[in-house]
Amino acid sequence: MYRRFRHFIAQEHLLTPGQQVLLAVSGGRDSVTLCHLLARYMAEENGGEAKQRFAIAHCNFHLRPGDCDRDEQFVRSLAESYGVPCYVKQCDTQAYAAQHHLSIEEAARHLRYAFFEEVMVEHGYEVLATAHHRDDATETFFINLMRGTGIAGLHGIKVRSPFAEGRPLDAPLWLVRPLLCFGRADIDNYVKCERLEYVEDYTNAEPTYLRNRIRLQLMPLLRDMEPAIDTVMSDNLARFAEAELLYNEAVDTHRKLLKPEEGEYSIDIAALRATVAPATVLFELLRPYGFTATLCRQILDALDGQPGKQFLSPTHRLIKDRSQLYVYPLRQEDDEYMIADTYDMEALPIPLRLTVETPQMPCPALPPNEALFDMEKVKYPLTLRHWREGDRFQPFGMHGSRKLSDYFKDIKLNLEQKRQVWLLCDADGHVLWLVGLRASGIAAVTSTTSEVLHARL
Repeated sequence: MYRRFRHFIAQEHLLTPGQQVLLAVSGGRDSVTLCHLLARYMAEENGGEAKQRFAIAHCNFHLRPGDCDRDEQFVRSLAESYGVPCYVKQCDTQAYAAQHHLSIEEAARHLRYAFFEEVMVEHGYEVLATAHHRDDATETFFINLMRGTGIAGLHGIKVRSPFAEGRPLDAPLWLVRPLLCFGRADIDNYVKCERLEYVEDYTNAEPTYLRNRIRLQLMPLLRDMEPAIDTVMSDNLARFAEAELLYNEAVDTHRKLLKPEEGEYSIDIAALRATVAPATVLFELLRPYGFTATLCRQILDALDGQPGKQFLSPTHRLIKDRSQLYVYPLRQEDDEYMIADTYDMEALPIPLRLTVETPQMPCPALPPNEALFDMEKVKYPLTLRHWREGDRFQPFGMHGSRKLSDYFKDIKLNLEQKRQVWLLCDADGHVLWLVGLRASGIAAVTSTTSEVLHARL
């Protein structure tokens, strides 16, 4: 296995002499195996000298009481046994997930990679090595397939990719996965033969997360149907990676359809329709400007409609003219987002959800991130925008209107906090809701209300 490890590093150009490597270690069998292989590789690269060119990084996510602290101590001891530096991050994962509206898995991923980048920049490590293996790549393929993905999601996990792509070209950081040539069975056998100690995460055996269900339920079924499925999937992922290269090459031939015009861009509708796959071409042209696949389908559906229809991404506005699509960046004064119906939420800059429901009587007490309105009193289309000087609203439970500037002063918001407040307004410009703060009373729910608009941040 070590010979295969060395060959794979050379074949994929994962490491070069003199590079400083940061190794992500959870304490599980995969990362312990990579640590053992990498330590041997580094020692041989140094002619058998004790000098090491790698370090260990570990995140304590504080999600499993007692076990996470046990894992941290194990990793610290592991680093000490190899005589390498150990960097540890304490993370309040649940608070981070709630604050950024992420799943626990996504929050943990954000936290650990931000920490890895911080360590690399501060201490001069050029390469981050993770212990993803062949089975992980297959599981990622199925996750992407079920969630919906472009061709970029079908190759699973790349062997080598840029890390922190915004960095200067003269100081790039790289993410490498030297175990992708091995399966889970290879690693289990290596751990047994080398008598490596590791810690077990009991949540890996729980079908709570999608990846676990794929590993514990789907893959055994596929192996029963096709014993060679692991090899077949490995070959498939390699072919998908090559297909993506050809796909990108084909897309590049259509980029000339997006023509710059004095800070704006235009796309000729007739030329777009003449392509072999207009939906795919439009998505690839607009994806860098924040337009999702769903929005691009809506734009295509509107090509035969009246000119003037607008579509918004978080950063850009697209206007459909008679023969052209015009795209330009949003300015500060363009911070208005039209909501034509309760499903028109794709382009909003905040995670706002609107649903029409049957009212409960008496109305339940709601937290500040929710509000209820009488649907008959709400005039569409709605608008989501920032506060402007002179805005007024009628606070729920009070008579008459107040200047928002006075209300902000009462609740002690500073100027920057005022600028960050979003307003949900009706078609007449009346403020329905200071989003996340307080609802207006102009569309209040009463005992005669037949339908309510339930707004959730």
